[in-house]
Amino acid sequence: MVITHSPQVAARAANHWLIKKAEKVKGGDVFTNIISLDKEDRQEEIARMLAGAQITDEARAAAASLMRG
Repeated sequence: MVITHSPQVAARAANHWLIKKAEKVKGGDVFTNIISLDKEDRQEEIARMLAGAQITDEARAAAASLMRG
């Protein structure tokens, strides 16, 4: 298992999970969500890692290329 912010590393993975801090705080506790991504969601997440908040068609194409690798 590797935890990375690198899209080049994430694209090589056999499985991809998105780990996010939950927006809900209960009694001062912060929760974390772990979401298993399918192929399409993986590509979108890798595109987000490449482009930031504004995902472009170019970032999606670059993500697809990285995943084909």
